[in-house]
Amino acid sequence: MDIRLHYLEKGKGTPLLLLHGNGESAEYFEHQISFFSEKNHVYALDTRGHGKSPRGEAPFTLEQFALDLEAFMDEKGLEQADILGFSDGANIALLFALRHPRRVGRLILNGANLFPKGVKNSVQLPIVMGYLMVSLIALFSKKAVPNKEMLGLMVTQPHIDPEELLSLQMPVLVIAGTRDMIRLSHTQLIARSIPGSKLVILEGDHFIASRKWEAFNKSVDAFLLETENRIQPQN
Repeated sequence: MDIRLHYLEKGKGTPLLLLHGNGESAEYFEHQISFFSEKNHVYALDTRGHGKSPRGEAPFTLEQFALDLEAFMDEKGLEQADILGFSDGANIALLFALRHPRRVGRLILNGANLFPKGVKNSVQLPIVMGYLMVSLIALFSKKAVPNKEMLGLMVTQPHIDPEELLSLQMPVLVIAGTRDMIRLSHTQLIARSIPGSKLVILEGDHFIASRKWEAFNKSVDAFLLETENRIQPQN
């Protein structure tokens, strides 16, 4: 790994990794870090090129971010952890879980999408237009490259076949808002494709962990309590 990820750490117990969304940082989870650290050893990471984590020279892709997550867990000696991901963080968590299922005890996917069309047109079209514009500017100004890369994540990724989700055996919570930028039918597709997953839809938009944090934390905590005896063995 060509960089070291910046992270916030608090608590003791079962490791719980928090992965933020596009263009954000670990500080997005200000209402989750203290709450869950009462029972868990919480690590809130800044993704490569986000927050205080350097960009590095590796590809700026969700797949690379999943590799970074693997390297982080190895560095911290974490053979297994629960993972809560929001938006692109949920997509990273899902990619990681598909490649390293035994290293994920439980998985919480908040506002995930399997492919760009899972995002509502009213949100995705302006992002595509912005990406095309900044891509043109980036041809003449290196200062525009970071914005191009950031928008590119939402325009070109991820690409996950729903059938791949059938292989997931760990307890999974799929959670989203009633007015989420992710299509409800797409969130339902994700939940339906993961055997035994739990689906929760809360009143609110895409940012329920931040704006409706009490209801969000209550739902996630209930899931963790319900599944504490269902964590799969590491070997």
